[in-house]
Amino acid sequence: MPLLYTIGRLTVGSALTYGWHPHVEGLEHVPRSGGVIFAGNHLSVADELFIGATVPRHLAFWAKSDYFEGTGINGWFSRNLMHGLGAIPVERKGGRAALEAFDGAVPVLKGGDAVVIYPEGTRSPDGKLYRGRTGVARLAVAAGVPIVPVGTLGTDKVQPIGRMYPKFSRGTVTIKFGKPIETVGHPEDRTSLRTLTDHVMSEIQKLTGQEYVPTYAPAKPPKDV
Repeated sequence: MPLLYTIGRLTVGSALTYGWHPHVEGLEHVPRSGGVIFAGNHLSVADELFIGATVPRHLAFWAKSDYFEGTGINGWFSRNLMHGLGAIPVERKGGRAALEAFDGAVPVLKGGDAVVIYPEGTRSPDGKLYRGRTGVARLAVAAGVPIVPVGTLGTDKVQPIGRMYPKFSRGTVTIKFGKPIETVGHPEDRTSLRTLTDHVMSEIQKLTGQEYVPTYAPAKPPKDV
């Protein structure tokens, strides 16, 4: 586990654990070693913090490529921070650039690390669970690793969309881990990837109880949210 990540778990992670006291279920389903993808619903920017504080191993989160490319003192600090945390750069322009970010995660997973992905692609604007994008299945198949479904509840109350800092609300957050979904052997074709993705979303929905919407989440939340 990278040193900075360890420090973060001991400081920020401990503060989240003891301050908000999240309820955790299914931790026995979390592999203690080996490459794995954690695929969860996405209600808040706080999701990453609570999952990171809960899973007892290093998680390679995605970070905007801008953080790796800055100049001057601030750029130097940002680059070293991202590398120190073991983050994976992702290009927000979409298209081929975004796919390259996924390709960059393959050696990370094959090397035995864990990656967190939100198949919906964006935060839910209304608390519902939207159709998953097939990138999670594509990455799992390419790396030959299992997918652990994750259901997070209450983070939208702790840090709603548009709020910069989380609200103190002890016992509000619940995190549930489902049984690993094996992906080795799935042929890498669109039909198979869609079937696998839908299965992952179904398992997430069982954990959260959210209403499922069979369409992709809107890129931006409605103005009244």
